Amino acid sequence: MAAGDPLNPNGMTRDQVEQRIEHLRTELRHHEHAYYVLDRPEISDVAYDALFNELLALERAFPDLVTPDSPTQRVGGEVLPSFPEIPHLAPMISLESITDEDEVRRFDERVRKALPTVRPSYLVEPKFDGLSIEAVYEDGQLSRVATRGDGERGEGVTENVKTIRSVPLRLHDRPGAPVPAVLSVRGEAIMHVKDFERLNRELEQEGKPLFANPRNACAGSIRQLDPRITARRRLDVFFYDVLAAEGAPAMATALDQRRLLGEWGLRVAPEARQCASIDEVFAYHREMEGRRDSLGYEIDGIVVKVSELAARRQLGTTARHPRWALAFKFAPREQETIIRNIVVQVGRTGVLTPVAELEPVEIGGVTVGRATLHNREEMRRKDLHIGDRVRVVRAGDVIPDVVERIGPSGSVPEQTFQMPDRCPVCGAPVVHEGPFDRCPNGLECPAQLKGAVEHFGSREALDIRGLGERTVGELVSSGLVKSVADLFTLTIDQ
Repeated sequence: MAAGDPLNPNGMTRDQVEQRIEHLRTELRHHEHAYYVLDRPEISDVAYDALFNELLALERAFPDLVTPDSPTQRVGGEVLPSFPEIPHLAPMISLESITDEDEVRRFDERVRKALPTVRPSYLVEPKFDGLSIEAVYEDGQLSRVATRGDGERGEGVTENVKTIRSVPLRLHDRPGAPVPAVLSVRGEAIMHVKDFERLNRELEQEGKPLFANPRNACAGSIRQLDPRITARRRLDVFFYDVLAAEGAPAMATALDQRRLLGEWGLRVAPEARQCASIDEVFAYHREMEGRRDSLGYEIDGIVVKVSELAARRQLGTTARHPRWALAFKFAPREQETIIRNIVVQVGRTGVLTPVAELEPVEIGGVTVGRATLHNREEMRRKDLHIGDRVRVVRAGDVIPDVVERIGPSGSVPEQTFQMPDRCPVCGAPVVHEGPFDRCPNGLECPAQLKGAVEHFGSREALDIRGLGERTVGELVSSGLVKSVADLFTLTIDQ
C-alpha cells in the first residue's frame, strides 16, 4: 500500500500493519470482555467504534491478515443451509429435578454415605432457564459450538454463537492459568428479560407470532439459519462447567473451575456460592427465590453440585443423571382459573389480539386478571372458550399466558366466541393475514393512532415525559391529536 493512501495515511509497512492489527485486536478483546463479561466498560461506545473501524479498514486493505478470531468476524454474511450434527467431546447429561426439601436432604445423605472419608461441600448457583450449549476451544480459539441435543451430539450453531458478544472468540492466557490445548465448556445461552420484551414488541409491530418466554426466544434465536438475525437478538451466555480439557492447570474443586473459566475470559454467574452444609443450601435457595425478579434474567431454581472434583468422580453417574448434582427447582408460577370473557384489543400496527378476562388469581405475588390468547389460530389450537377452566402462567415471569384448558370445555353455545369481521374500534373490515386479523385503517383507526402516539413518546423514541397511555387516550378522544405531528402544535391551554 502506498504512503498517503486514505486507509494507510502514515504509510505503514506491512510489518507495521500486522503489529497495529494485533494491537487493535488485543485492545478490542479487552474492552469486549470488560463490557460484556465483567459489566465494567472502560471506554465509550464512540471510542470502541473508532478502534473497531480502524481494524476493519486495515483488514479490508490486507484481507490475507484476517483471522477467524478477529473481533470483526463475529457476524458472517452467509445464510446457513442447515445445522450440522456435532458429537460432544464429553456427554452432556441432564440433572435430576427436585422441588421437595426432604428429597434434597436424602440426596445429601446419599452423598455423605458414599463419601465416608470426605466432608463434601456444595457449589450452588442459579439454574438458568435457557438453552444448554457446549463450546470447544482449540489452542485458545473458538472452534465449534453445539446445542445439548440428546446429550451425545447436538446441532452445530457455531456461527450463531459467535455473534454473542459475551462469548470470547479467543481465550485469555493468564499467568499461572495457561489456556488448554483443547477445552470443552458447558454453558447456558439466555435472553435477558428486557431484551425479550423488546423482541416481542418488535414482532408484534411486524404482525409476527410472539415468543411465550425468554427461554423459547433464546432457543429460537440460536437456531436461526441466518446468523445476522441471531446477532440482533442480544443473547448472553453463562459458562459453568468444564466438560473436557487437554493440558489444563490442576483443578481440585468447582471453585477452581470457576476461577479458571473467569481468568480465561468466559462469563460465569456472580451469584454462585460455596456451601458447607445442606442447611446453607436451603438458605441460598430461599434467597435466590426472593431475588429472581431482580436478576434481569430467568432462573427456575438452583443447581447443587458437590464441589470436590475427585468426589464427583467417585460418586459417578446413573444412566441419566450425575449422582453428585441436582436441580433444586422453585415452585412453578402457574395457577388455574376461569375464562370469564374474551375481548379483542387493537394494537398500534392494527393487529387484533384476543384477550381472556380471567377470574383474578395470584401468580408469583401478582394478581392476574387478563391474559393474551395471541390470535385465532392459537385459540383454535388450544380449543379455548368462554367458561373454560385453564392453566395460566406468567410466561417468562412477565407476560400472563393461557397455557391450556383443563378438563372439558365449560362453554355453552351462547358463549361461543368468534373473532370479529370488523375492527371493534373503527368498524373497518378486517383483513386476514395468516393466523392474524388486522385492521387496515391505519391512523384513521383511533386505537392505532393512540398506539402510534404512545410509542412516539416512549423511552425508545422521543421519551416525552407525561405522555402515557391515559394522557394519549384523552388527547386522541378529544380530537386534539389526529396525527403524531399534532403533538408539536399543542398549546398549554389545550
